[in-house]
Amino acid sequence: MKSGKLSGLSETRWVTIALLGTALAWDASGLDLPFAHLAGSPAGFPWRDHWLLTAVGHEAARRLAWLLALALCLSVWWPAGPLARITQAERLQMAVSLLLSALAVSLLKSGSPTSCPWDLVQFGGLAQHLSHWSLLPDGGAGHCFPAGHASSGFAFAGGYFAFRRAEPVLARRWLAGSLAAGVTLGIAQQWRGAHFMSHTLWTAVVCWITTWIVSTAWPRGETAPRS
Repeated sequence: MKSGKLSGLSETRWVTIALLGTALAWDASGLDLPFAHLAGSPAGFPWRDHWLLTAVGHEAARRLAWLLALALCLSVWWPAGPLARITQAERLQMAVSLLLSALAVSLLKSGSPTSCPWDLVQFGGLAQHLSHWSLLPDGGAGHCFPAGHASSGFAFAGGYFAFRRAEPVLARRWLAGSLAAGVTLGIAQQWRGAHFMSHTLWTAVVCWITTWIVSTAWPRGETAPRS
């Protein structure tokens, strides 16, 4: 059991290093604007109001994420499938980490002066392109960093910590699915001009760190049931 815990801790550290390193490397690369220019021009972003990205990639995906979040919250008391193979404490941990991750991203966005790509002068707007670490207003609407929509996928990363003791293989698959969903939703928003890639990458970092903190602070419950 001790070696399993050490292995899980090492794996967690490697994921943290990978996510943080990727976000920092992307910031240093200065590729946000070149990447945004793949989808936009001085005339704006032609895919901004496309039904596939608005109705499906944004609205439908957001509603599905909230339905899944509700299902996870209800599973604390009425578990089904693999959720029945972990403890109630672990199910509650997963639900809490999900909600706190979404809240952390929302709070950071609410205080951010960073505007969205579609607000920048390079894409027909009025805002100047400043680093998202800058505390100076850029002349736009702000409140665009980190990426709220991508958190609809990344916030589910807490499932990794909930499952890793009883179902380590499922835990890794859950994490991979959460990261894939977050990246997909982030790219969809970037193609609309709503976010830069850096916004998506830092959302992954915020959600992952939040879920790790919750996992570290969470009291251990009873031994996980086995099917």
